[in-house]
Amino acid sequence: MNLDKYHNIYFIGIGGIGMSALARWFNLEGRFVAGYDKTPTPLTDALNKEDIAVHFTDDITLIPDKILSEKETSLIVYTPAIPKDHREFNYLKEKGYEIRKRSQVLGLITNEKFTIAVAGTHGKTTTSSMIAHILHEARMKSVGFLGGVVQNYESNLIVSDEGQAETKVVVEADEFDRSFLTLSPDVAVVTSADADHLDIYGTHDELRKSFGEFTHRLRPGGKLFINHRISTSISYPENINRFTYSLDKGDFYADRVMAGPGYFTFNFMSANDQITGIQIKVPGFHNVENAIAAISVSLSLGIDREIIKNAVASYRGVKRRFEYRISDPNLVYIDDYAHHPTEIDALLDSVRALYPDKKITVIFQPHLFTRTRDFSDGFAKSLSKADELVMLNIYPAREYPIEGVNSRMILDKVELNSKHLIEDDELLQWIMKTEIEVLLTVGAGDIDRFVEPITELLKKRKSYA
Repeated sequence: MNLDKYHNIYFIGIGGIGMSALARWFNLEGRFVAGYDKTPTPLTDALNKEDIAVHFTDDITLIPDKILSEKETSLIVYTPAIPKDHREFNYLKEKGYEIRKRSQVLGLITNEKFTIAVAGTHGKTTTSSMIAHILHEARMKSVGFLGGVVQNYESNLIVSDEGQAETKVVVEADEFDRSFLTLSPDVAVVTSADADHLDIYGTHDELRKSFGEFTHRLRPGGKLFINHRISTSISYPENINRFTYSLDKGDFYADRVMAGPGYFTFNFMSANDQITGIQIKVPGFHNVENAIAAISVSLSLGIDREIIKNAVASYRGVKRRFEYRISDPNLVYIDDYAHHPTEIDALLDSVRALYPDKKITVIFQPHLFTRTRDFSDGFAKSLSKADELVMLNIYPAREYPIEGVNSRMILDKVELNSKHLIEDDELLQWIMKTEIEVLLTVGAGDIDRFVEPITELLKKRKSYA
Protein backbone atom coordinates (compact mmCIF):
# COMPACT_ATOMS: atom_id res chain seq x y z
CA MET A 1 0.00 0.00 0.00
CA ASN A 2 1.38 3.39 -1.07
CA LEU A 3 0.44 6.27 1.24
CA ASP A 4 1.43 8.87 -1.37
CA LYS A 5 -1.83 8.40 -3.30
CA TYR A 6 -3.97 9.54 -0.35
CA HIS A 7 -4.43 13.32 -0.28
CA ASN A 8 -7.26 13.25 2.27
CA ILE A 9 -6.96 11.55 5.67
CA TYR A 10 -9.99 11.10 7.92
CA PHE A 11 -9.50 9.95 11.53
CA ILE A 12 -12.19 8.22 13.59
CA GLY A 13 -11.04 8.73 17.16
CA ILE A 14 -8.74 11.65 16.27
CA GLY A 15 -8.46 12.83 19.88
CA GLY A 16 -6.45 9.79 20.97
CA ILE A 17 -2.84 10.56 21.80
CA GLY A 18 -1.45 8.29 19.06
CA MET A 19 -4.09 9.24 16.49
CA SER A 20 -3.55 12.98 16.96
CA ALA A 21 0.22 12.63 16.40
CA LEU A 22 -0.48 10.96 13.04
CA ALA A 23 -3.04 13.64 12.18
CA ARG A 24 -0.46 16.34 12.88
CA TRP A 25 2.10 14.54 10.71
CA PHE A 26 -0.20 14.32 7.68
CA ASN A 27 -1.27 17.93 8.20
CA LEU A 28 2.38 19.06 8.18
CA GLU A 29 2.79 17.18 4.90
CA GLY A 30 0.11 19.41 3.40
CA ARG A 31 -2.69 16.85 3.14
CA PHE A 32 -6.33 17.50 4.02
CA VAL A 33 -6.93 16.15 7.53
CA ALA A 34 -10.15 15.98 9.54
CA GLY A 35 -11.72 13.70 12.11
CA TYR A 36 -14.30 12.65 14.65
CA ASP A 37 -14.01 12.11 18.38
CA LYS A 38 -16.48 11.48 21.16
CA THR A 39 -15.75 14.52 23.33
CA PRO A 40 -13.82 17.81 23.10
CA THR A 41 -10.49 17.90 24.96
CA PRO A 42 -7.53 20.31 25.10
CA LEU A 43 -5.92 18.08 22.45
CA THR A 44 -8.86 18.38 20.01
CA ASP A 45 -8.92 22.13 20.70
CA ALA A 46 -5.25 22.27 19.69
CA LEU A 47 -5.99 20.29 16.49
CA ASN A 48 -8.75 22.72 15.53
CA LYS A 49 -6.31 25.62 15.97
CA GLU A 50 -3.94 23.79 13.60
CA ASP A 51 -6.69 23.82 10.90
CA ILE A 52 -7.66 20.18 11.48
CA ALA A 53 -11.46 20.13 11.61
CA VAL A 54 -12.83 17.91 14.40
CA HIS A 55 -16.51 17.19 15.17
CA PHE A 56 -18.03 15.34 18.12
CA THR A 57 -21.28 13.79 16.87
CA ASP A 58 -21.31 10.40 15.15
CA ASP A 59 -23.19 11.67 12.11
CA ILE A 60 -22.57 10.71 8.47
CA THR A 61 -23.61 14.19 7.29
CA LEU A 62 -20.67 15.69 9.24
CA ILE A 63 -18.05 13.74 7.27
CA PRO A 64 -16.30 16.42 5.16
CA ASP A 65 -17.41 16.71 1.53
CA LYS A 66 -13.79 16.28 0.41
CA ILE A 67 -13.77 12.78 1.90
CA LEU A 68 -17.15 11.87 0.44
CA SER A 69 -16.43 13.24 -3.05
CA GLU A 70 -12.83 11.99 -3.42
CA LYS A 71 -13.09 8.37 -2.33
CA GLU A 72 -10.10 7.05 -4.32
CA THR A 73 -7.67 9.49 -2.68
CA SER A 74 -9.14 9.32 0.84
CA LEU A 75 -7.75 7.14 3.62
CA ILE A 76 -9.73 6.34 6.77
CA VAL A 77 -7.70 5.77 9.95
CA TYR A 78 -9.44 4.40 13.04
CA THR A 79 -8.74 3.31 16.57
CA PRO A 80 -9.94 -0.12 17.79
CA ALA A 81 -11.45 1.72 20.78
CA ILE A 82 -14.48 2.87 18.74
CA PRO A 83 -17.74 0.89 19.29
CA LYS A 84 -18.77 -1.72 16.72
CA ASP A 85 -21.98 0.17 15.91
CA HIS A 86 -20.18 3.42 15.03
CA ARG A 87 -22.26 4.91 12.21
CA GLU A 88 -19.55 6.84 10.37
CA PHE A 89 -17.12 3.92 10.45
CA ASN A 90 -19.72 1.42 9.19
CA TYR A 91 -20.90 3.77 6.45
CA LEU A 92 -17.37 4.32 5.12
CA LYS A 93 -16.68 0.59 5.34
CA GLU A 94 -19.83 -0.24 3.36
CA LYS A 95 -18.86 2.32 0.71
CA GLY A 96 -15.53 0.55 0.17
CA TYR A 97 -13.11 3.18 1.47
CA GLU A 98 -9.51 2.26 2.24
CA ILE A 99 -9.57 1.77 6.01
CA ARG A 100 -6.57 1.09 8.26
CA LYS A 101 -5.86 0.93 11.99
CA ARG A 102 -3.59 3.59 13.45
CA SER A 103 -0.88 0.98 14.06
CA GLN A 104 -0.97 -0.16 10.44
CA VAL A 105 -0.54 3.39 9.16
CA LEU A 106 2.36 3.97 11.56
CA GLY A 107 3.93 0.76 10.23
CA LEU A 108 3.58 2.03 6.66
CA ILE A 109 5.15 5.41 7.52
CA THR A 110 8.15 3.81 9.22
CA ASN A 111 8.62 0.94 6.79
CA GLU A 112 11.18 2.69 4.58
CA LYS A 113 12.77 4.90 7.26
CA PHE A 114 15.39 4.30 9.95
CA THR A 115 13.18 3.55 12.94
CA ILE A 116 13.76 3.59 16.68
CA ALA A 117 10.85 1.86 18.45
CA VAL A 118 10.38 1.98 22.22
CA ALA A 119 8.17 -0.69 23.78
CA GLY A 120 7.24 -1.57 27.36
CA THR A 121 4.30 -1.82 29.71
CA HIS A 122 5.57 1.40 31.28
CA GLY A 123 8.37 3.87 30.63
CA LYS A 124 7.94 3.96 26.87
CA THR A 125 6.47 7.47 26.61
CA THR A 126 9.22 9.11 28.66
CA THR A 127 12.00 7.09 27.00
CA SER A 128 10.79 7.65 23.42
CA SER A 129 10.17 11.37 23.97
CA MET A 130 13.61 11.77 25.56
CA ILE A 131 15.24 10.08 22.56
CA ALA A 132 13.26 12.30 20.16
CA HIS A 133 14.30 15.38 22.16
CA ILE A 134 17.98 14.39 22.11
CA LEU A 135 17.83 13.85 18.32
CA HIS A 136 16.17 17.25 17.93
CA GLU A 137 18.84 18.94 20.06
CA ALA A 138 21.56 17.12 18.08
CA ARG A 139 20.06 18.64 14.88
CA MET A 140 19.39 15.24 13.37
CA LYS A 141 16.67 15.08 10.76
CA SER A 142 13.99 13.26 12.71
CA VAL A 143 10.34 12.85 13.66
CA GLY A 144 8.92 11.47 16.90
CA PHE A 145 5.42 9.95 17.12
CA LEU A 146 4.79 9.96 20.85
CA GLY A 147 2.21 8.80 23.38
CA GLY A 148 2.17 12.01 25.40
CA VAL A 149 2.41 15.77 25.07
CA VAL A 150 6.07 16.75 25.54
CA GLN A 151 6.32 19.96 27.53
CA ASN A 152 9.31 21.31 25.57
CA TYR A 153 7.18 21.36 22.40
CA GLU A 154 3.57 21.30 23.72
CA SER A 155 3.00 18.50 21.22
CA ASN A 156 3.04 14.72 20.80
CA LEU A 157 4.84 15.15 17.47
CA ILE A 158 8.47 16.31 17.44
CA VAL A 159 9.85 17.20 14.02
CA SER A 160 13.37 18.35 13.20
CA ASP A 161 14.11 19.25 9.57
CA GLU A 162 17.77 19.98 10.27
CA GLY A 163 20.59 17.66 9.24
CA GLN A 164 21.34 16.06 5.89
CA ALA A 165 21.09 12.42 6.92
CA GLU A 166 18.02 10.29 6.27
CA THR A 167 15.07 10.93 8.53
CA LYS A 168 15.16 8.95 11.74
CA VAL A 169 11.75 8.08 13.16
CA VAL A 170 11.16 7.57 16.87
CA VAL A 171 7.93 5.76 17.70
CA GLU A 172 6.24 4.60 20.85
CA ALA A 173 5.54 0.93 20.20
CA ASP A 174 2.25 0.06 21.89
CA GLU A 175 1.67 -3.50 23.10
CA PHE A 176 -2.09 -3.00 23.47
CA ASP A 177 -3.92 -5.03 20.82
CA ARG A 178 -0.43 -6.19 19.67
CA SER A 179 -0.11 -2.93 17.71
CA PHE A 180 3.70 -2.94 17.88
CA LEU A 181 3.88 -5.99 15.62
CA THR A 182 3.30 -3.73 12.58
CA LEU A 183 6.75 -2.17 13.06
CA SER A 184 10.14 -3.30 11.69
CA PRO A 185 12.63 -1.17 13.63
CA ASP A 186 16.39 -0.71 13.23
CA VAL A 187 16.71 0.00 16.96
CA ALA A 188 14.33 -1.29 19.63
CA VAL A 189 14.05 -0.58 23.33
CA VAL A 190 12.07 -2.76 25.75
CA THR A 191 11.68 -0.93 29.05
CA SER A 192 9.46 -3.40 30.92
CA ALA A 193 7.11 -6.34 30.46
CA ASP A 194 5.01 -6.52 33.61
CA ALA A 195 1.68 -8.31 33.59
CA ASP A 196 -0.88 -5.95 32.04
CA HIS A 197 -3.62 -5.95 29.40
CA LEU A 198 -4.61 -9.43 30.56
CA ASP A 199 -8.02 -8.78 28.95
CA ILE A 200 -6.10 -8.98 25.65
CA TYR A 201 -3.33 -11.48 26.44
CA GLY A 202 -4.93 -13.74 29.02
CA THR A 203 -1.66 -14.54 30.83
CA HIS A 204 1.63 -12.84 31.65
CA ASP A 205 3.45 -15.50 29.60
CA GLU A 206 1.43 -14.59 26.50
CA LEU A 207 2.30 -10.91 26.96
CA ARG A 208 6.02 -11.75 27.29
CA LYS A 209 5.73 -13.92 24.18
CA SER A 210 4.34 -10.94 22.28
CA PHE A 211 7.33 -8.81 23.33
CA GLY A 212 9.51 -11.61 21.97
CA GLU A 213 7.65 -11.37 18.67
CA PHE A 214 8.34 -7.63 18.71
CA THR A 215 12.11 -8.12 19.12
CA HIS A 216 12.02 -10.59 16.21
CA ARG A 217 10.65 -7.72 14.07
CA LEU A 218 14.06 -6.02 14.32
CA ARG A 219 15.84 -5.72 11.00
CA PRO A 220 18.95 -7.94 10.63
CA GLY A 221 21.94 -6.27 12.28
CA GLY A 222 19.66 -4.06 14.34
CA LYS A 223 20.17 -3.13 17.99
CA LEU A 224 18.07 -4.14 20.98
CA PHE A 225 18.34 -2.29 24.30
CA ILE A 226 16.44 -4.27 26.93
CA ASN A 227 15.97 -3.68 30.64
CA HIS A 228 18.30 -5.98 32.57
CA ARG A 229 15.46 -7.19 34.82
CA ILE A 230 13.57 -8.78 31.91
CA SER A 231 16.50 -9.66 29.66
CA THR A 232 16.23 -13.40 30.31
CA SER A 233 12.44 -13.61 29.96
CA ILE A 234 12.07 -12.05 26.47
CA SER A 235 13.28 -13.96 23.42
CA TYR A 236 15.25 -12.22 20.68
CA PRO A 237 16.76 -13.13 17.28
CA GLU A 238 20.41 -14.10 16.91
CA ASN A 239 21.12 -11.75 13.99
CA ILE A 240 20.93 -8.54 16.08
CA ASN A 241 23.10 -6.77 18.67
CA ARG A 242 21.64 -7.00 22.18
CA PHE A 243 22.48 -4.71 25.11
CA THR A 244 21.09 -4.58 28.64
CA TYR A 245 20.53 -1.56 30.85
CA SER A 246 18.93 -0.66 34.19
CA LEU A 247 19.35 1.66 37.15
CA ASP A 248 22.22 -0.37 38.58
CA LYS A 249 23.00 -3.42 36.38
CA GLY A 250 23.71 -4.35 32.76
CA ASP A 251 25.85 -3.04 29.93
CA PHE A 252 24.65 0.49 30.73
CA TYR A 253 23.69 1.71 34.22
CA ALA A 254 23.66 4.70 36.57
CA ASP A 255 26.10 5.52 39.35
CA ARG A 256 25.92 8.05 42.23
CA VAL A 257 22.19 8.71 41.80
CA MET A 258 21.20 11.61 44.06
CA ALA A 259 17.86 13.33 44.63
CA GLY A 260 17.79 17.12 44.72
CA PRO A 261 14.94 19.64 45.02
CA GLY A 262 12.95 18.85 41.86
CA TYR A 263 15.71 16.97 40.02
CA PHE A 264 18.01 13.93 40.13
CA THR A 265 21.71 13.77 39.27
CA PHE A 266 23.65 10.69 38.18
CA ASN A 267 26.59 9.36 36.19
CA PHE A 268 26.00 7.27 33.06
CA MET A 269 28.26 4.22 33.11
CA SER A 270 29.33 1.41 30.78
CA ALA A 271 32.41 -0.77 30.36
CA ASN A 272 33.91 1.62 27.81
CA ASP A 273 32.25 4.94 28.51
CA GLN A 274 30.86 7.33 31.11
CA ILE A 275 29.16 10.69 31.25
CA THR A 276 29.38 12.31 34.66
CA GLY A 277 27.20 14.88 36.42
CA ILE A 278 24.03 14.42 34.36
CA GLN A 279 21.04 16.31 35.72
CA ILE A 280 17.45 15.33 34.93
CA LYS A 281 14.63 17.68 35.89
CA VAL A 282 12.00 14.94 35.57
CA PRO A 283 12.56 13.37 38.99
CA GLY A 284 12.25 9.72 39.89
CA PHE A 285 14.51 6.67 39.99
CA HIS A 286 12.40 5.23 37.16
CA ASN A 287 13.10 8.32 35.04
CA VAL A 288 16.83 8.00 35.65
CA GLU A 289 16.51 4.45 34.31
CA ASN A 290 14.54 5.73 31.29
CA ALA A 291 17.31 8.27 30.71
CA ILE A 292 19.93 5.47 30.76
CA ALA A 293 18.04 3.80 27.89
CA ALA A 294 17.70 7.07 25.94
CA ILE A 295 21.40 7.92 26.40
CA SER A 296 22.46 4.41 25.33
CA VAL A 297 20.44 4.67 22.11
CA SER A 298 21.75 8.19 21.41
CA LEU A 299 25.38 7.13 21.84
CA SER A 300 24.76 4.23 19.43
CA LEU A 301 23.68 6.82 16.85
CA GLY A 302 26.97 8.68 17.24
CA ILE A 303 25.61 11.72 19.07
CA ASP A 304 28.19 13.75 21.00
CA ARG A 305 28.26 13.17 24.78
CA GLU A 306 28.05 16.86 25.66
CA ILE A 307 25.00 17.32 23.42
CA ILE A 308 23.35 14.33 25.11
CA LYS A 309 24.13 15.67 28.60
CA ASN A 310 22.72 19.12 27.78
CA ALA A 311 19.65 17.64 26.08
CA VAL A 312 18.80 15.46 29.10
CA ALA A 313 19.16 18.54 31.34
CA SER A 314 16.83 20.60 29.12
CA TYR A 315 14.19 17.86 28.79
CA ARG A 316 11.07 19.04 30.63
CA GLY A 317 9.12 15.82 30.52
CA VAL A 318 5.71 14.70 29.34
CA LYS A 319 2.45 16.05 30.66
CA ARG A 320 1.06 13.83 33.41
CA ARG A 321 4.38 12.03 33.91
CA PHE A 322 5.68 13.26 37.28
CA GLU A 323 4.38 16.69 36.30
CA TYR A 324 4.89 19.35 38.94
CA ARG A 325 1.83 21.58 39.22
CA ILE A 326 3.01 23.33 42.39
CA SER A 327 6.50 23.17 43.85
CA ASP A 328 6.83 25.26 46.99
CA PRO A 329 8.62 24.64 50.31
CA ASN A 330 5.24 24.35 52.05
CA LEU A 331 3.16 22.71 49.34
CA VAL A 332 3.89 20.30 46.49
CA TYR A 333 1.39 19.01 43.93
CA ILE A 334 2.41 16.37 41.36
CA ASP A 335 0.18 14.83 38.68
CA ASP A 336 1.08 11.42 37.24
CA TYR A 337 -0.38 8.95 34.73
CA ALA A 338 0.62 5.85 36.75
CA HIS A 339 -2.07 3.16 36.42
CA HIS A 340 -0.25 -0.09 37.26
CA PRO A 341 1.10 -1.22 40.67
CA THR A 342 4.71 -1.20 39.43
CA GLU A 343 4.35 2.39 38.21
CA ILE A 344 2.79 3.51 41.50
CA ASP A 345 5.63 1.79 43.40
CA ALA A 346 8.21 3.71 41.37
CA LEU A 347 6.33 6.99 41.74
CA LEU A 348 5.90 6.77 45.53
CA ASP A 349 9.47 5.55 46.12
CA SER A 350 10.76 8.59 44.21
CA VAL A 351 8.43 11.06 45.95
CA ARG A 352 9.44 9.64 49.34
CA ALA A 353 13.13 10.08 48.43
CA LEU A 354 12.49 13.72 47.47
CA TYR A 355 10.27 14.55 50.46
CA PRO A 356 11.20 12.15 53.27
CA ASP A 357 9.73 14.29 56.08
CA LYS A 358 6.46 15.31 54.39
CA LYS A 359 2.99 13.79 54.55
CA ILE A 360 2.17 12.28 51.16
CA THR A 361 -1.50 12.30 50.12
CA VAL A 362 -2.52 10.29 47.04
CA ILE A 363 -5.74 10.64 45.04
CA PHE A 364 -6.03 7.53 42.86
CA GLN A 365 -8.52 6.69 40.11
CA PRO A 366 -8.33 3.02 39.00
CA HIS A 367 -8.36 2.49 35.22
CA LEU A 368 -10.40 -0.42 33.81
CA PHE A 369 -12.48 -3.01 35.67
CA THR A 370 -10.29 -5.89 34.45
CA ARG A 371 -7.07 -4.23 35.63
CA THR A 372 -8.64 -3.52 39.04
CA ARG A 373 -9.78 -7.14 39.31
CA ASP A 374 -6.46 -8.62 38.20
CA PHE A 375 -4.15 -6.40 40.29
CA SER A 376 -6.15 -5.33 43.37
CA ASP A 377 -3.56 -6.87 45.74
CA GLY A 378 -0.69 -5.13 43.93
CA PHE A 379 -2.49 -1.79 43.92
CA ALA A 380 -3.22 -2.08 47.65
CA LYS A 381 0.43 -2.86 48.44
CA SER A 382 1.82 0.02 46.37
CA LEU A 383 -0.75 2.58 47.59
CA SER A 384 0.04 1.64 51.19
CA LYS A 385 3.32 3.53 50.68
CA ALA A 386 1.38 6.80 50.93
CA ASP A 387 0.42 8.45 54.23
CA GLU A 388 -3.13 9.21 53.17
CA LEU A 389 -5.24 7.83 50.32
CA VAL A 390 -8.35 8.98 48.49
CA MET A 391 -9.88 6.47 46.07
CA LEU A 392 -12.16 7.59 43.26
CA ASN A 393 -14.48 5.25 41.38
CA ILE A 394 -13.12 3.12 38.52
CA TYR A 395 -12.75 4.81 35.13
CA PRO A 396 -14.23 2.21 32.73
CA ALA A 397 -12.70 3.42 29.42
CA ARG A 398 -13.66 0.79 26.84
CA GLU A 399 -15.11 -1.70 29.36
CA TYR A 400 -18.49 -2.55 30.84
CA PRO A 401 -18.85 -3.03 34.62
CA ILE A 402 -17.93 -6.39 36.16
CA GLU A 403 -20.07 -7.55 39.06
CA GLY A 404 -18.29 -7.19 42.39
CA VAL A 405 -15.37 -5.20 40.95
CA ASN A 406 -15.08 -1.68 42.35
CA SER A 407 -12.64 0.68 44.04
CA ARG A 408 -13.40 -0.74 47.48
CA MET A 409 -11.71 -3.98 46.34
CA ILE A 410 -8.45 -2.07 46.57
CA LEU A 411 -9.28 0.28 49.43
CA ASP A 412 -10.20 -2.47 51.89
CA LYS A 413 -6.75 -4.07 51.42
CA VAL A 414 -4.75 -0.83 51.80
CA GLU A 415 -2.81 -0.76 55.08
CA LEU A 416 -3.36 2.87 56.06
CA ASN A 417 -5.27 4.47 58.90
CA SER A 418 -6.26 7.44 56.75
CA LYS A 419 -8.06 6.16 53.64
CA HIS A 420 -11.27 7.31 51.99
CA LEU A 421 -13.60 6.47 49.08
CA ILE A 422 -14.93 9.72 47.64
CA GLU A 423 -17.35 10.55 44.84
CA ASP A 424 -16.03 12.81 42.08
CA ASP A 425 -18.30 15.71 43.01
CA GLU A 426 -17.05 15.62 46.63
CA LEU A 427 -13.33 15.72 45.82
CA LEU A 428 -12.66 19.47 45.75
CA GLN A 429 -14.62 19.99 48.96
CA TRP A 430 -12.53 17.27 50.64
CA ILE A 431 -9.28 18.93 49.52
CA MET A 432 -10.47 22.31 50.85
CA LYS A 433 -10.81 20.99 54.41
CA THR A 434 -7.72 18.71 54.41
CA GLU A 435 -4.18 19.62 55.40
CA ILE A 436 -1.96 19.01 52.38
CA GLU A 437 1.85 18.85 52.28
CA VAL A 438 2.59 16.71 49.19
CA LEU A 439 -0.39 15.84 46.97
CA LEU A 440 -0.42 13.38 44.05
CA THR A 441 -3.22 12.83 41.56
CA VAL A 442 -2.65 9.42 39.99
CA GLY A 443 -4.36 7.50 37.19
CA ALA A 444 -4.88 7.10 33.44
CA GLY A 445 -8.60 7.90 33.22
CA ASP A 446 -10.32 11.28 33.32
CA ILE A 447 -8.77 12.27 36.65
CA ASP A 448 -6.87 14.85 34.60
CA ARG A 449 -10.03 17.02 34.48
CA PHE A 450 -9.45 17.74 38.18
CA VAL A 451 -5.84 18.86 37.74
CA GLU A 452 -6.52 22.49 36.86
CA PRO A 453 -9.26 23.01 39.50
CA ILE A 454 -7.06 21.40 42.19
CA THR A 455 -4.10 23.56 41.15
CA GLU A 456 -6.17 26.75 41.40
CA LEU A 457 -7.71 25.67 44.71
CA LEU A 458 -4.35 24.92 46.30
CA LYS A 459 -2.82 28.17 45.08
CA LYS A 460 -5.58 30.11 46.81
CA ARG A 461 -5.11 28.41 50.17
CA LYS A 462 -3.79 30.61 52.94
CA SER A 463 -1.13 28.05 53.81
CA TYR A 464 0.32 28.48 50.32
CA ALA A 465 0.16 32.27 50.38
